[in-house]
Amino acid sequence: MYHTVGHKLVLVCLISGSLAVSFNNEWAAECKGGIEEASGVAKDTGCDFHGEVIPGSNIFQFKCHHVRKRSTIQDDEAHKALEDHDSISWAEQQQVKSRPKRSPQWGQYQAAPYERMPQPAPYEAPQFLAPYEDSQHFNDQRWPLMWYLNRGGKLDMNVQQAWSEGITGKGVTVTILDDGIERTNPDLVANYDIEASFDVNQNDRDPTPRYDLTNSNRHGTRCAGEVAATANNSVCGVGVAFGAGIGGVRMLDGDVTDAVEARSLSLNSQHIDIYSASWGPDDDGKTVDGPGKLATRAFVEGITNGRRGHGSIFVWASGNGGRDHDNCNCDGYTNSVWTLSVSSATENGLIPWYSEACSSTMATTYSSGSSGERKIITTDLHQGCTSSHTGTSASAPLAAGIIALVLEANPNLGWRDVQHITVRNSHVANLRATDWRINGVGRNFSHSYGYGIMDTSAMVTMARNWTNAPEQKISMVKAQIGPVSVPGKTKRSAKMEVKDAGDVAFLEHVQAHVTLIASRRGDVQLNLISPMGTRSQLLARRPHDSSRAGFNDWPFLTVFSWGENPIGTWELEVQNDGRYQVDLRAWAMTFHGTTTDPEPHPPTPPPVAPSPKPTPSVKKPAVPNMNPKPAVPSIETSKPAILVKTTKLENCASQSTHEWCVACVSGFHLMAGRCTKKCPEEAYFQGISNHTSSCLPCYYSCKTCSGPNDYQCSGCFADADLDSEGQNGQIFCRNKSLVARVLSTSRWYYILFLAFVLNLVIIIILVLYISKWRKQSAGASVMKQAFSGAATRYRSAHPVELGGSTKSTIPFHDYESSDDERNLMTKPFKDDPE
Repeated sequence: MYHTVGHKLVLVCLISGSLAVSFNNEWAAECKGGIEEASGVAKDTGCDFHGEVIPGSNIFQFKCHHVRKRSTIQDDEAHKALEDHDSISWAEQQQVKSRPKRSPQWGQYQAAPYERMPQPAPYEAPQFLAPYEDSQHFNDQRWPLMWYLNRGGKLDMNVQQAWSEGITGKGVTVTILDDGIERTNPDLVANYDIEASFDVNQNDRDPTPRYDLTNSNRHGTRCAGEVAATANNSVCGVGVAFGAGIGGVRMLDGDVTDAVEARSLSLNSQHIDIYSASWGPDDDGKTVDGPGKLATRAFVEGITNGRRGHGSIFVWASGNGGRDHDNCNCDGYTNSVWTLSVSSATENGLIPWYSEACSSTMATTYSSGSSGERKIITTDLHQGCTSSHTGTSASAPLAAGIIALVLEANPNLGWRDVQHITVRNSHVANLRATDWRINGVGRNFSHSYGYGIMDTSAMVTMARNWTNAPEQKISMVKAQIGPVSVPGKTKRSAKMEVKDAGDVAFLEHVQAHVTLIASRRGDVQLNLISPMGTRSQLLARRPHDSSRAGFNDWPFLTVFSWGENPIGTWELEVQNDGRYQVDLRAWAMTFHGTTTDPEPHPPTPPPVAPSPKPTPSVKKPAVPNMNPKPAVPSIETSKPAILVKTTKLENCASQSTHEWCVACVSGFHLMAGRCTKKCPEEAYFQGISNHTSSCLPCYYSCKTCSGPNDYQCSGCFADADLDSEGQNGQIFCRNKSLVARVLSTSRWYYILFLAFVLNLVIIIILVLYISKWRKQSAGASVMKQAFSGAATRYRSAHPVELGGSTKSTIPFHDYESSDDERNLMTKPFKDDPE
């Protein structure tokens, strides 16, 4: 959630999802005495000093080797030793965060073969049936295959026109926040910038990735090649800003913590112009997470003081959770006003299978798609080259390269100027989507593509003549409402009449801070409708999100009202697709913008109608009221609410507004701001809330109940049975299908157990049979030996009886079975001849 302090925003992230919290052996601590005193603290506590987290902040990082590297609980002894030190103001043990790279999820961890860099050969451009426009005639061997840069006709990002004007990114520095970059790669070495590089994982200046058998740390090197691979060197491909400096921060190949993120985001901010990040919280469709307090401070310091006061540029990949129906507005990095969020489009202008749709996406660049569509060509590990870079991971570095060209054209652009130029110079191109719309000032937008494909040449042209935007103004308007209940399978609206937006007359970013309670968060959809009719989907349904945490002052962002006037009625629409009730507890609006139009001339040209044709929803711009009054909210339950004079509610002893009761007279119960004689039987029970008799909701699994707990059910929904066998009067509702699945699983366990017992009995019988057979065979052998000895003795005593002479001429055969014969008898029957 965001709290306004002057003109600075502090983000306190809402973290949900992971039940197993993990802490490592690192601490962030504030030491007012500076680096020398912090070094002394490290010696006193037996920890290693790892440097300052944010330059000039006096917040330092310590690593304590006597503490376990990973633990689910904090180390109180080491924490106390740091926090109680005379030089330390506060200390915080670092929590390990999940921050995966934004490559498409399937195959993400499989080892892909890399391609060795080909030897230079005489260049000969191949013949293409696909569109191919080559104004540069580079000799880089993969240049003709870089379809996203050389198709022309608004089928690429119009980079060659900027190159033709001598714009290559010279003098601009970009760094890749990732798993390191291979600085010796022949396509990167000429542009490598050591001042833009650092290894946060190992705390040294070499960002070279760790090599392993699966090439798992190739991601940063691939992103770096997209930005600044050297042109015309007969090697691999060409970077968008092939004249720019390129650096890398190795920060994803180890424990990612709040301090690690903050150090990466604030590295050498007076030298680095653009930070490109292709990572974030899990794109699993159920996580709501964002930057911690240190990373948030790094963002604020960057946009305030970075680039010699112009503000650092943070480019972020929008996310790859499309397969899991994730929404990038649940990602506190892409959902931030400080980042420029970039989505992907495929070669054929389609929405990739991994793409996330949300209202914070500003623009799009090309990337991979289905199996029949081409991917991105770039540098790879082991001095290699690849043609299979994918995902929004590939889109963000392309956007960073384009912005590097824009900054070369005008180095004095601020971070907001870059966003203004991006909004004004992104176009529909060949992008196909069903949700193309036109906002209140006539710009096309889509939740999948933002304002469309970035047009590099147009951005560079505008940048040359751009006058810096006026000072940013921030205004917050809070709706003074009571809880709005949204039953299952319905939707309700809360309206806010804004008559005074402070100094904001031309909008940039709009944030809707929402607090709501839901039994299943993923069943909630949120839409925001501006006074000029622009409809932004703040949150779509997320089927995998079964969290009961709801949202606590979460700042949903939309950039689709850019340029509109905030005066008028804003409407927040809450749609509940689940079975259980959702309660909207509070909401507020934060408007970011300017007092005057940043670009009054020339007026915005009419947009080109995309395919399919957008459904415009345009209202006349509201005229600012010269005598503003405080914002007055209204609530809509089934029909739009009409503001009326304050009247006394029936049987109400105390009310906070004209529509909301907070205490009832004796004999009546408070329910949803009204007084009722009797609580409804279904899903409510009589209790006490805030010292007032109230009708309170049952536990979500109970249809009727005697109390708020899951063991106080008195009736169940159709898909559950009442279990009255609980101890101490506890009664539960047991899901029928769950019981059936458990019984089915148990049945299989029984079958497998019986099969095991049967096999065991058979094995025992076979062992006994073989043992008995061997004993019998041994007895027969003894008898034969005895008979043979007796016969020998008899022949010696009676030679005449057997042979008629003392010496027989017939050889004697002992017919005892030989080992070979016995083995032959025990061999299995074989039908085919030897």
